[in-house]
Amino acid sequence: MLRLYNVENGELRETGKSPADVRVYVSPDEFERRQLIDGYKVDEHTLLSSLDPDELSRLEFEPDHVAIIFKRPCNQTITDGDDAHLEFKVASVGAFLYGDKLIAIQSQDMPIYPGVKPVNRAFSLREVLLRMLFRTITHFLEHIRAMNMMVDAIEREINRSFENRHLISLFALEKSLVYYLNAINSNDTLLLKMRNNAAKIGFSAEEMEMLDDIIIENNQCGRQAQIYTNILAGMMDARASIVSNNLNVLMKTLTMITICLQVPTMVVSIFSMNVALPISYDHPLSFWFVISLSVLALMAFMMLWRWRRW
Repeated sequence: MLRLYNVENGELRETGKSPADVRVYVSPDEFERRQLIDGYKVDEHTLLSSLDPDELSRLEFEPDHVAIIFKRPCNQTITDGDDAHLEFKVASVGAFLYGDKLIAIQSQDMPIYPGVKPVNRAFSLREVLLRMLFRTITHFLEHIRAMNMMVDAIEREINRSFENRHLISLFALEKSLVYYLNAINSNDTLLLKMRNNAAKIGFSAEEMEMLDDIIIENNQCGRQAQIYTNILAGMMDARASIVSNNLNVLMKTLTMITICLQVPTMVVSIFSMNVALPISYDHPLSFWFVISLSVLALMAFMMLWRWRRW
């Protein structure tokens, strides 16, 4: 799928006419790939890297364009039997900056400026590229905050119910945060490399100032992701300790109940033996004697239990 955009009067507007200033290829088919490779001289390996979610962010200089691969978030619902949880994923995006056009390649159909509708102010293709990177950072922040709210909601559910699906959801969010943190750090390396090669890319003074702001925002996003990752990892360890402690308390309660049942059972078993006993079986109070002795033995055991604080 191909989406076309033009920079008109300082705004980025979608258009259906070609040629266009910005061309966005969504999961390009074989014909579009050949057009990119043969017509726009896009390196085939770089093209495949733009569609690979595990590719790291990087910056490359070609004879007629600058190739940039960066990471952006996407989400996906994973269903496993009767349990479903939301797992956040990361996708790669390729941006190829020419003198008169900008080509973006992505594996999923996502808006060029994801999230809430921003101010589409852009007077050059380089500024469009920088705004794409900036909106990627804010998109990461929105997802990280959503993860934090989901963790709080799952925590409240776990306090009421120790079902495995809640723990599985926490594990999924923890894994997603690790992916996000790795992607943000990868983008940080890319942004620093872009800053060091600003003159080669052709950034103006205003665009350099915007790039510096983007680097600061990305660093703050990375720190926030790191904080949430540490909190969630610590909470998972604490939750495992709480579950283990609750299991120990439950086993202690069951053991106490078992012993309490065994004490009167032992007394009754003694008086059930076929040997000479202190009291005759035909005595009118023999039954109540055995019952009373069982109750006294149980009460003595309970007093010992409380005294020893078992």
